[in-house]
Amino acid sequence: MRSRVVLVALILPWLTVSAVQAGDWDFELGAEYRYLPQNPPYGVGDDAASVSVRGEYVHDWNDGADLFQFEAFYRWSEADDERTHGDIQDLAWIHVADDWELRSGVRTVFWGVTEFQHLVDIVNQSDLVERTDGEAKLGQPMINLSLVSDWGIVDLFALVGFRERTFPGEDGWPRGPLVISSDDADYESGAEDKRVDIAARWSTSIEAWELALSYFGGTSRDPEFRRINAQGEPVPFYPVIDQFGLELQYNYDAWLLKMEALNRSGTESGRYFATVFGFEYTLEGLFDGVSDLGIVSEYNYDERGKESPSSYYLENDIALGLRWALNDEASTEMLGGIIYDHKTNERVFSLEASRRLGDVWMVSLDALFFHSKTPPSQDDLANGSFDPLYKLAQSSRNDLLQLELIRYF
Repeated sequence: MRSRVVLVALILPWLTVSAVQAGDWDFELGAEYRYLPQNPPYGVGDDAASVSVRGEYVHDWNDGADLFQFEAFYRWSEADDERTHGDIQDLAWIHVADDWELRSGVRTVFWGVTEFQHLVDIVNQSDLVERTDGEAKLGQPMINLSLVSDWGIVDLFALVGFRERTFPGEDGWPRGPLVISSDDADYESGAEDKRVDIAARWSTSIEAWELALSYFGGTSRDPEFRRINAQGEPVPFYPVIDQFGLELQYNYDAWLLKMEALNRSGTESGRYFATVFGFEYTLEGLFDGVSDLGIVSEYNYDERGKESPSSYYLENDIALGLRWALNDEASTEMLGGIIYDHKTNERVFSLEASRRLGDVWMVSLDALFFHSKTPPSQDDLANGSFDPLYKLAQSSRNDLLQLELIRYF
């Protein structure tokens, strides 16, 4: 509640100004169909539909020195009550001066340069009922001062309040054998979700290099699971951490070299190091045409190994992908990839494709295919032969096909 009061105090004057002056509105409506091809376990149905609406508003004044941004969405799901939800992702006033900017309100900030894992990205909480890859975020109340100089850009953040991660419900997918509690949460901080966290990031460009160093101190966006509630649900535990991050990118001709690394303390396993690095090579004008093909390869390492919450993949794995951009009028794009654990032979296949249909329609296809160990049965869970806090998401039957049609207004 305290964070909402602070937020209203910050943006109310600018909301009043924007409400009486004309701005630019954009809307989109989406219809989505999900199909689970492998008869999923745990009583989950094999298909589900949902609809969504998203609105954006932008207004500037004072010769462009002041800007008001608003973006919100809502989704209704016929199957998963946890996926029926809405969020304000931007509701902010931005003031621009010669060598600084002040951004106040709810905002969505992304850090990172790599493709398959956004390792250092920590400002906003992930919305896992929207996307399983962590690219969907919940809006974060904040005050962000950005200082611009010849030696780079320094961003200072005061993050007001905490957003708990969203998880699929009993009828949601993909998920593990146990439904993660959406009603209970434990915090290391006595302030719980009222804590004010801090973050800072310095970024610069030096010829073909792009470099960023960052720091975060506060409640971790990644929960641990240390207990089970009376309903048999794992309860998220949010520790207080500090994280130092590095982002590095080098652009040479058709090559793009990328790296992210972090050093984090405060977790149950202690301070640890993790990194992801690789390259993207682009073949332009494929087959003497206008399309481009990008070859992506990355290596993911987490020194916690099996103690990592993502130990079913991304702790010592290789990722390979192909990005095909047709560069046509319909903006057709496809990205296919595989994440492979060379020790266990577990594999995750993914596909993302999108294409415009005329001027106001867009169709997209997303697919996930898992090849891993057989998931535990209900008998295993009942007799305690399966550790419910170990590899909650691991399942060879978490496959998912998702088709979405979007109409823009």
